[in-house]
Amino acid sequence: MKFVSFLAALAACALLAACVAAPVAKAPAPAALTTDTPEAMVSAIRAAATRDEAELSVQPLRDAEIEDLRQQAQAAESGHRYAQAAAALDQALALVPDDPALLQERAEAALLLRDPATAERLARHAYAIGAKVGPLCRRHWATIEQTRLLAGDASGAASARAQAADCKVTGPNRF
Repeated sequence: MKFVSFLAALAACALLAACVAAPVAKAPAPAALTTDTPEAMVSAIRAAATRDEAELSVQPLRDAEIEDLRQQAQAAESGHRYAQAAAALDQALALVPDDPALLQERAEAALLLRDPATAERLARHAYAIGAKVGPLCRRHWATIEQTRLLAGDASGAASARAQAADCKVTGPNRF
């Protein structure tokens, strides 16, 4: 009798084991849609900000200390010392945390450091608090386009490209 009970329990366990789903393998991350180097991506971002004379461009006044840190960051970037450039921009952001231009420059430094998640977060924040028009606006969206390409998100990249086009506003006619 014990043997029959044992067989019945074993059969029940076998039936339950058959009901368990096989482990689901994680889907691989989508492949990047760009093979550009970080330097080429940042060049494309900055090229998107090229403006013509008829375009409206808003430029904030700069504090001398902030401008010095920005120049240090530019010099470090020119020397391919991207971590040092990011550190200088972080110092500037500690003094002026809501400066859209500084946030954008730091986003570009994040791309150079191969940190697209930080780059996108900073560019989105800069857009949210900054002017929604002009060359800086286009740089925000060009950064997001590059990060979406790196993430393999073609529709997100196309959406960012369209948003960048909406940043161009012609200034008033002056007679």
